[in-house]
Amino acid sequence: MGIYLSSPKTDKFSEDGGNARLRFGLSSMQGWRANMEDAHAAVPDLDDCTSFFGVYDGHGGKVVAKFCAKYLHTQVLKFDILLGDLTAALRRAYFRMDEMMRGQRGWRELAVLGDKMDRFTGYIEGLIWSPRGSHSDEHTDEWAYEEGPHSDFPGPASGCTACVAVIRNNQLFVANAGDSRCVLSRKGQAVSLSTDHKPDLDEEKERILKAGGFIHAGRVNGSLNLSRAIGDVEFKQNKFLSAEKQILSCNPDINIVELSDDDEFIIIACDGVWDCMSNQQLVDFIHEDLRTESCLSAVCEKVLDRCLAPTTLTGEGCDNMTMILVQLKKSSESNASLT
Repeated sequence: MGIYLSSPKTDKFSEDGGNARLRFGLSSMQGWRANMEDAHAAVPDLDDCTSFFGVYDGHGGKVVAKFCAKYLHTQVLKFDILLGDLTAALRRAYFRMDEMMRGQRGWRELAVLGDKMDRFTGYIEGLIWSPRGSHSDEHTDEWAYEEGPHSDFPGPASGCTACVAVIRNNQLFVANAGDSRCVLSRKGQAVSLSTDHKPDLDEEKERILKAGGFIHAGRVNGSLNLSRAIGDVEFKQNKFLSAEKQILSCNPDINIVELSDDDEFIIIACDGVWDCMSNQQLVDFIHEDLRTESCLSAVCEKVLDRCLAPTTLTGEGCDNMTMILVQLKKSSESNASLT
């Protein structure tokens, strides 16, 4: 079958939600790809004053993206409480994903998120080896070491990008590792809030070479076409270097923006969307569609359909696609909804 299907899967998973401060819509579509490897998280009420949105674009498999969608936001909240610093919490949570995916517990969690055979095996091993006796979702604050046949599991060979937008009061925190992207619309103008981490960037190239890697045909070690990601343990094996200095790093760039009534909406999307539309083109498209469409997930669906290629000849428009659109309420609207 190869990496592409004979015809695209255009069924979409879509969702809408919101609170007094914002509303959001999202949509994801498998498209031409043989497998769906994207995942996402939308948590409008992470705590009383914080909203969390994340897009995770998997490569080499879906499990790391699904793992991040399940756990990254819970770790951000945990470290924020511990450290009292949201920027530090975001950074620590990214590195924590790699730590949590190692060993017996990490192997079992990934197995449960994987295909049917691995899922069954993971459940059985969980029943045998887990000190709690069974699998539970209530493990996010404690991640105890577990003995078992996969205790030496170094982590997953597959990986994912992670682009996260956290809105707290009037501040927007954007954390990004990889080539998914976050863009803010301010008075109709696209404001880029993330950098696509590609191997040919000077900072990325320097780290890769110092860690003993190489770049061939624009790819790390001739394999990956991005230079930061969660997972991908084979690129993180230098025991003499810290996690942020490995060939492939999950260290996120973090941008902080003070929001005002000039800021209209935020887009978080995987590269399958950005390969087909520039930042400003997508902002313009959304502005035009919002004139007649009030459902934000429907706007996202139209973007995905717009980006889907008619054939697989060019490659662009043939990737999995996931997009989250967050519309910010004006301060007057927010105050009105609270009274």
